[in-house]
Amino acid sequence: MQTHKVGYLIGSLAKDSINRKLARALVRLAPAQLEMTEISFRELPLYSHDYDADFPPVATAFKEELAGVDAILFVTPEYNRSIPGGLKNAIDWASRPYGKNSFTRKPSAVIGTSPGSIGTAVAQQGLRSVLSFCNSPQMNAPEAYIQFTPGLISDDGEVTVQTTEQFLRGYMEEFAAFIARVLSVLPRDA
Repeated sequence: MQTHKVGYLIGSLAKDSINRKLARALVRLAPAQLEMTEISFRELPLYSHDYDADFPPVATAFKEELAGVDAILFVTPEYNRSIPGGLKNAIDWASRPYGKNSFTRKPSAVIGTSPGSIGTAVAQQGLRSVLSFCNSPQMNAPEAYIQFTPGLISDDGEVTVQTTEQFLRGYMEEFAAFIARVLSVLPRDA
């Protein structure tokens, strides 16, 4: 079975984010054919098209990290019924300058957790719209809106509820299969 490199972006910049815990769990539960690597965007300045002619080194490095992976997993909270500003800023950097969009033909998936009963459903829908514009093939099913309860996931990513662990493992297996399907029929460099 072919190995695929997956970069994951955690929408929250908080060190103790529940979405960071979720990301750790997803890394632990990912099938062996997925090599998981966090791609940080914490240091990116606010995007402006003034930078398009001469990207700052931190933005160039960010785009190079994205270029080095086969697929992207977005693990995001919901802020005010949308995605966090930092994540949107990172996507704006990655999609610029015009004609050098890092997400074109790169398979992606979206997941998130929140204490609320609908998880991050509204933020995920907004993110899916942005990714559609960025021409990123998206895994549309299964959808994953995880309601976070205290103790659901430990700091090191261990899931304490068996049914949640099974669901998340299945989600990552589906993502692996989706990546393989997309990359077998839709070359990114074409």
